[in-house]
This record gives sequence, structure tokens and C-alpha cells, in this order.
Amino acid sequence: MCQDCGCGDSELVPVEVQERLLAANDRTAAHNREHFVEHGVLALNLMGSPGSGKTALLEATARWTKGRLRLGAVSGDLETDRDAARLIKAGIPARAITTGTACHLDASLVHHALHEFPLAGLDVFAIENVGNLVCPAIYDLGQAANVVVLSVTEGEDKPLKYPTMFRAADLVVLTKLDLLSHLDIRVEAIEDALARVMPSPRLIAVSAKTGAGIGDWLEWIAQRRQKKVA
Repeated sequence: MCQDCGCGDSELVPVEVQERLLAANDRTAAHNREHFVEHGVLALNLMGSPGSGKTALLEATARWTKGRLRLGAVSGDLETDRDAARLIKAGIPARAITTGTACHLDASLVHHALHEFPLAGLDVFAIENVGNLVCPAIYDLGQAANVVVLSVTEGEDKPLKYPTMFRAADLVVLTKLDLLSHLDIRVEAIEDALARVMPSPRLIAVSAKTGAGIGDWLEWIAQRRQKKVA
């Protein structure tokens, strides 16, 4: 349980206090968005469970674009800078945001990181959120789009069990596709679950290991960048 926001539990954090916290967050998020628009950067809020493959997706993105797509990222976690270190090794300028006890990033944490991050010259700025299928969806960070990363190993019913996250998603990236043959999982069942909760269901299945589906992911990014410019 997040000690900062109460995870929406009105018995831990009174509703009016939570509303004030979210209002302050939204003001900072709007300021972050101004930074991204000013620099012509597509900002993506990358959310998902711990181990869903968020970092691996960004590594694969850098590997397959070979520098043609200029990426930058911040990586949120309770402790350690391991994910940020992985991104830097993959050639992505990155910073770690350690939250301590908070189970999500908020706009203020991202804003602080932006002061130390050169946005100029970037095409895409990925905000890799803390691994969690609940709280990150509630907080606007200034992003242009929400991407939920869901691995095939998590099962078919996660969209139904955690609908708030998937309702907020512009895209779901289904990862670890190379493991599908070893699991009793049907992609069609996941698509059906998404259709029940997402206003505009969109799924791209990928394997960061083999590169399957990465082209579709890159095409989606290109379309979002074009839409943003237009």
C-alpha cells in the first residue's frame, strides 16, 4: 500500500485530501506537458506489473531502430537504479527515479527529473513507471499517451481484474510472445478481455528477444508522433 496516496482508500486518505493532491499533480503534469510540446517530444507513460517487460521493450526499441529513433527515459522504482543502468547500456540516455515507498510516479517526480534531463534533440521520452497495475494509471505525468505492458506469463484475465489501468491505456503491448508456445494462454482471450474494458482496444504483441512485432510497435510510435505534430 502506498503511504503517499493511500491507493484510493478513503479510510487512509480522506477524499478531499486526495482530490487536492491530484489537483496539484495535474497542475504539475500540465507544466511537464508544456516542456514536451516545446521540445517536440512524444512522451509515453509506460506502465505494467513488475517483470512485465517494460525495460526490455525499450532496450529492443533502441536495438531495432539503431539510433534512428532518438530515445530518452526515466525509470521509476522503489529502490536501485538497475533499470536505468540497463537503458543506458542499451544506448538510451536515462535517469533513475527512486520513490522509496510510493508505488507510482507522480508529475512532481518527473518534473524534478526533467530539470536534469536534456530533452532537446529527442524524438520519444519514455516514462517507465513503477511496476504496479493499479496506482500509476491515476496520475497524469504530462504524457501524450499511456502504454500498458502486459506479458503473456501474467495470464488472460488481468484486464478484467485491473480494469482501471487498462481503461486508461491508449495501447497494450503484449510481451514475451516467444514464451507463448510453453503456456496455456490464448491471445484471443486477452483481446476479448481488453475489448470489455478499453474504450478503444488496441493490442500489439511483441517479443523483445526475437524482434517479433517490434515493427508494429515502431509504426504505432511513428503514427503517434505524426498525430502529435499534426
